[in-house]
Amino acid sequence: MPSDSFKWFGEGFDGFPKILPDDCTQYTLYIIDARLSDFEVRAQLRKVQAAATTLCKTLLKDFIWQRDGFRLDLFQREGKGSHISQVLFWLTPEGHSFLQGQTSFGDSIEDEWLIVFLLRELSKQFPESWIQVNDSDGEFLLVEAADALPKWLNPEIAENRVWISQGKLFIIPKQPKEKRAHEGGLKLDDALTFIQGRSSELLHIPSVESEAFYRLRKYPEHIKESLHHAVITIPRRLAYILHENAAYISPAVDAFYLRDPIALRPLQSNSPSKLFFPPEAFVTVSAKFTKVGYAQLRGQDYQAPPAWIASTAKRPHMPGQEESEMTGMKVACGFEMLLSDPQNADKKSVREIKLILEDICAGEDILPSDKDISQWERRQDDESWLDINFDDFERELSGSHDPNPSAGFGDKAAQDNLRRMVTRFKRFLDDDKGGAQDAEFLDDMDNDDGSAAESESGGNISDGEDDDDAVDYDEDGFASMMRDMMGLPPIAAPKEPTSAGVKADSDASAREDKNSIVAREEICKVMHDMEAELQEAGALHLEPTPMDRNQDNGIFPPPAPTNGKAATGDVSSQVSSLADDGELNIDFDQGKKLLDRLENV
Repeated sequence: MPSDSFKWFGEGFDGFPKILPDDCTQYTLYIIDARLSDFEVRAQLRKVQAAATTLCKTLLKDFIWQRDGFRLDLFQREGKGSHISQVLFWLTPEGHSFLQGQTSFGDSIEDEWLIVFLLRELSKQFPESWIQVNDSDGEFLLVEAADALPKWLNPEIAENRVWISQGKLFIIPKQPKEKRAHEGGLKLDDALTFIQGRSSELLHIPSVESEAFYRLRKYPEHIKESLHHAVITIPRRLAYILHENAAYISPAVDAFYLRDPIALRPLQSNSPSKLFFPPEAFVTVSAKFTKVGYAQLRGQDYQAPPAWIASTAKRPHMPGQEESEMTGMKVACGFEMLLSDPQNADKKSVREIKLILEDICAGEDILPSDKDISQWERRQDDESWLDINFDDFERELSGSHDPNPSAGFGDKAAQDNLRRMVTRFKRFLDDDKGGAQDAEFLDDMDNDDGSAAESESGGNISDGEDDDDAVDYDEDGFASMMRDMMGLPPIAAPKEPTSAGVKADSDASAREDKNSIVAREEICKVMHDMEAELQEAGALHLEPTPMDRNQDNGIFPPPAPTNGKAATGDVSSQVSSLADDGELNIDFDQGKKLLDRLENV
């Protein structure tokens, strides 16, 4: 593609900003070696692809991804007529071949960190490889290490600065002549040029690396721990499909979890013959889920479709199998939604499942017998990780630890992450140098004192606070803001008193008090007039009965009696402002008149 392809947008336009979908990560791998030609670089990239395939077979045997898997595709940009997709033309400098992948991980954030772990392992095998990874939040490795970042490294200039190589995390430093933060981050061309020519100047900060890779410490052992096995009761042909490829269950659970009326339509039929998996010939087998997928399945309330209700009523129920039957029904319905929804027609898993069903109908594949199924592995994992003990949760939030190591909530990873979050929060509270800008990542908290003493019995945080920790309140600033909102003239700020101006200060103070009294009277009058208008329009009476409450329940104290209109309007007009269904009809014309009146005060 010509370099001036975006000229018609205007000078200086380099392409549309890169925006990834939510719950999606993108990773790119470059081979940077000035001694290699592009042909040799492509050959090296193919070796990386082969190593990635071997690594996945070794570490991810029997693993199930929540949505998409890990993959690296070879891209090449050589200008016009390139085979690379158009969206990547402006992302890659001229003449670079590279590997790139994009994975949607859904609600399973662990899949994203597993990809980071695989990329780091590949960087150890190929020292000349340089990898960058980001998601919809941008450089999420820096977000993870926010507590240890240098002050100059802010989100505005972080783009294309973070790279993984040789199993380490490197950061491109800010240059003296670099553009300002508001003018954009580092260009990819400049980043690759810097790595190739000035790699010795790259920053390797152990504290940042430790924080960024903190979640990788549990791999590869955690890979198996992220799966859950459960016994379910499903139709025989579905059991056969899951036995062929256990990974098919993830898109089915996702279809069930994200179901819509279109996906539910095929299940409304009373005829089982119209279903891909009619509720018949039930067998009990063990299925493998991701923990996130199993939690999504168990957490959904779902009423059985008509065909399932009629079929299950005819067969005997074994005591203690209610949960496996309910879970199996959800799984089967998820497969029906997956195969019936037209938007899933192009998915690889859907095409493969339909081919298997065609072979079954044609007699090319024979369904397993009860004897065959009895030889399959049957495994039921402990489900205690689904239960959360809120006492333990509160104890973790308070920063105290139970002496019993078995105590906790959820799984161990959740406990570790919460402890780490609490530690960071307390460190922030104890930092005397921290300012308001350092707290942007914090939501509103119920307790402002992170260093309060804990009670000996329950470990709860004390309610007491030091006077120095009290929140400052600018009363004058608030009063000035309120006057601006009401359209009142500002009060002149008093001058500093001098030894020769005591009497002048006294007079100024008296005038200020008088002005304050007048201002308060004006505000009260305006607010009362506004209330009278709203009362007359019926806007303040959501419940027309009892009628006596409409007469006495004012919002603002009324001023002295005048000959003007009464504060309360006609009750009949108030009642008429309510719709027949009890909802309030808002008179926008009346509201506009009130706003215009306030502007003219």
